[in-house]
Amino acid sequence: MTIEQLKFPSVRHLVSEAEWQTRVDLAAAYRLVALFGWDDIIFTHLTAKIAGTDHFLINPYGVMFDEVTASSLVKVNLQGEKVMASDYDIIPAGFLIHSTVHAARPDAHYVMHIHSVNGIAVSAQAGGLLALSQQSLFVLGSIAYHDYEGIALQDAERVTLARDLGDKQFLMLRNHGILTTGRSAADAFLALHKFETACMIQVRAQVGGGGLITIPDVVLATAPEQIVAGRRGRGPEVVWPALMRRVARLSPGFDE
Repeated sequence: MTIEQLKFPSVRHLVSEAEWQTRVDLAAAYRLVALFGWDDIIFTHLTAKIAGTDHFLINPYGVMFDEVTASSLVKVNLQGEKVMASDYDIIPAGFLIHSTVHAARPDAHYVMHIHSVNGIAVSAQAGGLLALSQQSLFVLGSIAYHDYEGIALQDAERVTLARDLGDKQFLMLRNHGILTTGRSAADAFLALHKFETACMIQVRAQVGGGGLITIPDVVLATAPEQIVAGRRGRGPEVVWPALMRRVARLSPGFDE
């Protein structure tokens, strides 16, 4: 039997240039998650708000991350209703988490949530993320925790989710996974990379044997200044074009 590749009709002519760029950036982020091996088949989500609206883009249910294209993304409102025709549905649990964060945080233009093995492993540890690596410095200054309440289907969880996230960029969902927010795809994705990497280092350090050396509090206290100085005033926007080139080389077609 021949398996045909999915083909999504282009919607570029139906949306503004700003929305199209948002679609391209979000589709690239989906492909990157797949390339880094963080996808959970089809069961996690990255979303982006359409500027000037209460609409956001989410992945079509049943489509693998390495199949997502700019045109395939489903546009919905905060009530979960499609506002542009699509043959695909969305996952209710993903909608609840992402719509809650978008509604509670006007600055969260992008929300990225994954079920990475390392992230879940650390989320199940009482101590959460530990100050074990340079990567953890980027996370610990803006991390929050949300206790597991079951699969995210109940509206009551919106209250606790928004409360626990507060104004933080990084959210560890206990027994579930990790989530980041950002004003751009670059912000949210680079934060996700730091978060997952810090979790992976922690898990490997814990199984390596011997005692663990944590970063001193005096160093942690100056982490924000160190990060700014280390980046020379420039951050994710420098890395994002390079990541886009990687996607174009290894997973072409995302920008269709």
